[in-house]
Parts: sequence; structure tokens; C-alpha cells
Amino acid sequence: MSAILSVDDLNDFISPGVACIKPVETLPALPQEQSLETEVILDGQQSQPGASAAQISLTDCLACSGCVTSAEAVLVSLQSHAEVLSTLDSAPGLRVVADGRGGFGVDGLENEHAKLFVASVSPQTRANLAAACGEGVSELQAGRMLERLLRGHGMGLAAGGRWRNGFTWVVDTNVAREAALVLGADEVLGAGSSAPAQPVLSSACPGWVCYAEKTHPHVLPHLSRVKSPQALIGTILKTTLSRRLGIPPSRIWHLAVMPCFDKKLEASREELTDEVWAGSGRPGRGVRDVDCVITSKEILMLAESRGLNFFDIPRDDDGTSGSLLEPAVPYPDARLHDFLIPARAARRIPRVAGSSGGFLYHILQCKAAQIPGAEIQTTRGRNADVVEFIVAANGEPVFKAARYYGFRNIQNLVRRLKPARPSRMPGGKPFGSARRPTGKSASLEYSYVEVMACPGGCTNGGGQIKVDDPVVQERKQLPGKPGPREQKEWLAEVDEAYFSDEEVHGEGAGVANGNDGGVVRNGEHVVGGICRSYIHDTLAYWSEITGISIDRLAFTTYREVISDVGKGTEAEKVVQLAGKAGGGW
Repeated sequence: MSAILSVDDLNDFISPGVACIKPVETLPALPQEQSLETEVILDGQQSQPGASAAQISLTDCLACSGCVTSAEAVLVSLQSHAEVLSTLDSAPGLRVVADGRGGFGVDGLENEHAKLFVASVSPQTRANLAAACGEGVSELQAGRMLERLLRGHGMGLAAGGRWRNGFTWVVDTNVAREAALVLGADEVLGAGSSAPAQPVLSSACPGWVCYAEKTHPHVLPHLSRVKSPQALIGTILKTTLSRRLGIPPSRIWHLAVMPCFDKKLEASREELTDEVWAGSGRPGRGVRDVDCVITSKEILMLAESRGLNFFDIPRDDDGTSGSLLEPAVPYPDARLHDFLIPARAARRIPRVAGSSGGFLYHILQCKAAQIPGAEIQTTRGRNADVVEFIVAANGEPVFKAARYYGFRNIQNLVRRLKPARPSRMPGGKPFGSARRPTGKSASLEYSYVEVMACPGGCTNGGGQIKVDDPVVQERKQLPGKPGPREQKEWLAEVDEAYFSDEEVHGEGAGVANGNDGGVVRNGEHVVGGICRSYIHDTLAYWSEITGISIDRLAFTTYREVISDVGKGTEAEKVVQLAGKAGGGW
């Protein structure tokens, strides 16, 4: 790569006019002297002699890296288990110490390269690791194993490496998920300050957001503005630790462990930096909320790189909390400590809520709670990944929503949202996919749609350990390559671990994020196990100590991404880039 090029200058999308390389296994056998390059032929174009038109399916396109820009590929490659180890070994870590007067200080600030390491872990990752462990290991136990790897001094990453660094805190993204659920319900049901166009589409899936920004900008006004749990927990950790410890956010290094590779792209979004939400509001070179994302698969690689076998890490079979792991340093804010590190595990959502966090189902529960006698009705769509929900009162529908998982179903959704094109004929009617068929009666439209790129939801994320991975085949002693039946059984095991509901024994086990098991707190009913008033009070406290409004801390924006393909020659682009860089060409 030329020295005058930077990541920001790369925007090389493919289009049907560009040569497309299909996966080799889908192509017929070719003579050795022929190229594997096949051109996609559009209507009206002439095929080259001897070349047949390629049959490109949606599966082919989604399996191809051509739709990922070079900039995105660079950003993803910078986030890996190797980057985690490199950062841990770069300098001695900052140490948080109590000053004996209820305050906290930081040792090691004299080294400008030293950082404070914090991590957040998604429940889908823990469920996937639990299924990989087998032998009845629960998500809770897998979470303890993961915490020992990241934070344990004698049995984890801190047992090796140049500086024996580990993570000071390992938090559960469920706490941020509950905050995102409350804010999302406010946004859809009218309690928020500004609401997107209806139907509101969930935005926690970065694969779906990236797809919308690149190919369907007409849906961007519909995207929920609430940050994803990953981004929200990153903002909370960096802002509060920076304020309470008196250190710049750049000295805090946040690792997120997620089920999806696309979460790496989300972490690299300029909108999720302090330059945008706390500074000028314009994209720039700010400090990211999440510095690095690794997936469930990479956790095994991370342990192996330190000479550890993740499956050999103790998991506390007796059920006691942290009996083999020394307590973490208290979070430097007592109120936020109770929120971020509750004494009780987060309450599991019901299976009907899905495996992607329950955004849609919480909104349905909130709507039903507003109407006496209301009930939630469920109807399966054309396949298992399309489900429609209706909140009905006295037999009449009052709220309609849906769940769309997988790109095949997402394409059908965005077609329905595409605006009608005006007719060029005088007095002509609009035409296109958005026009309502003649004679069809108006029906209650969706108010909210939960959209996820992966079929089956987040427990089936691309970064998850799969049944055909060698480690699973070896541990399960599977003969031969797993087929569809084995894959279905494997996903069922992951889902079972995700939906399992366990209690954490020990002192203070009766309280979790303001939910003391009762029905009312501060005069407000608990909805789906979440005390909404407690969440609102905590978010208001967060805004108070940071001096930044919740609208800027917890919400984000989206933008249309325009392809540069076909706009000027490559030589013109190089000259323009050279001029920007002062190359003197």
C-alpha cells in the first residue's frame, strides 16, 4: 500500500459492473489455463466469447469479502486476540488502589504507555462457550471460566506475558442491555425526546446497520437511535472511570467479547467516539468507546496463545460465587458498582423473546402493561425467522410488531419500506414496491421490527464456535463432518444455555439492578424483570457525573455510505490523494 494512502481514503465497493469472484467450490471445473474470474452479466450487456453468465446467489454474495471495503478489512484485522496480547504486553498496567478515605487512586501513571484494562462479555458468548464445554456446564459457569482467564492472576492471562497484566474488571453486557431495552421502549412508545420514523427498526446488529447504510439508505430514518449494549457499556465504562479516577479516556483500554465479527466494525465507527458524543459532534479522531472486539472463537485462541486450555479453567462446580477467584477491586463509584457489578445474575428472558437480547419483547411487554387486560399474540411468518406479534385488547389489535432474522428475510422487509416512485405521466399514480395493491384494505402496520442479520439470532453469530469446528468435533467425538441435523442440535444446545435461568448464591443475592423480586419500586411496576425507574435514575446519575446529556451519551446516528465505484479513473483518484497528502505530483 502506498504511503500516501490511509484507512480513511479507502472506499472500494464492488458493483455488478466489477469482476466478481465466486467461491471456488461453487464453480464448475475449469481447465488449468483458464482464470477463476467470472464477470456478472447484466441485462443488455454482451457476454465475452467463451464465457457463460455467472449465477450469483445471495448466499454467494454474503460469503464473499468483496462487499467489504479495504478500510473495513483493515479495521477488522486490527482487532484480534493477537492485538489483545500485544497491548497487554506493551507496558505495565495501571493499578486502581483505595486511598483509605473512600476514594481511589491510580498507580503507574508515570508510564505514558500504561493503560487500565477493562472487559465486557455478552451472554451469547458465555452460552456458546458453555455448549462447547459440554458436560452440563451452564452459562454462569462458562462466565466464571472466562472471568478467570481475563482477570485471574494465577490461572489466566496475568499468569504469563511480559508484564503479567490482566483485566481489572470484567462486566456483563446484560446491564447495558437492560438500559438499552428501557430506552428503546421509550423511543418506540413515545416517551423519548425524538422518535425515528415508524416502523422503528432495531439497530443493535452492526451487520444489518452496515447493509442498510451501504445499500438501502431509505431505511436509515427508521433505525433506532439507541446505542447497542456493546457501545453503551463502553461509553459508561470510559466516561465514569475517567471522571472518578481523574485519568483521560485514552488511558482506559476496553475489550468486548462478542458473538459476531461485525461487532469489530461497530467498534470502529466514528460515531462511537468521544469526539462525536462529547466533543464537537462531528466525526474525528476521538477515543473509541470499545478499543478491541474478539469473538467466542478467538477466546480459545487467546487462551492457547498463553499456553492455556480454556476448558481446563476451574468453573466452581459447587455453585459458590468466585470461590477460586479473588474479588475484583470495587468500582470507583458505589452507585455504579451496584449497577455494573450486581450481586445477582441478570434475569433470563423467555424463549419467545428470542436470542438477540429481547428488544422487541420488552417493548411488547411495556405496551401490554399500559392497557388493562391486554395480551400478546404470536404468529409465525413464512419461516422460523419471521414472527409477527400483536398486542390485543378486548380482541382488537392495538400494537403490531415483528421479528426479521437473516438477510433473506431482511431483503423482503426493506422492499416493503421502499418509497414509491412518482410516475412521469401527468396525473399518473406512484408505482413501485411500496404501493398498496388495489382493493387491499388498510391494516395495522408494524410499529417496531427487530432485525438481525444472522438466522436464528445472535446465538448463531458468525464469531461463535460452530459444531464443525475441530474443537467441538473432538470434544463431542463426532464421526465425520456434521450435517444439518447436528448443526440444529448444536444451536439448540447453545440456546438452552442462553435461556437457562440460574440463581447466584451468596450475600446480597436478592437484588439485581433495582429488581428486588417485588412488583413496584419507586412507584413504578417492574416490566419483564427490569425496574424501569431504577434504570432511568441510574442513567440520570450517569449524565450528572459526566455533565453530558443522555441524548448524547446513549444515542447515536447513521449515515449513507456512497460507493466510489465508477466515479473517475484510478489515475485521477491517485492524483487527488497525492494532492491531499502534499505529495507534490
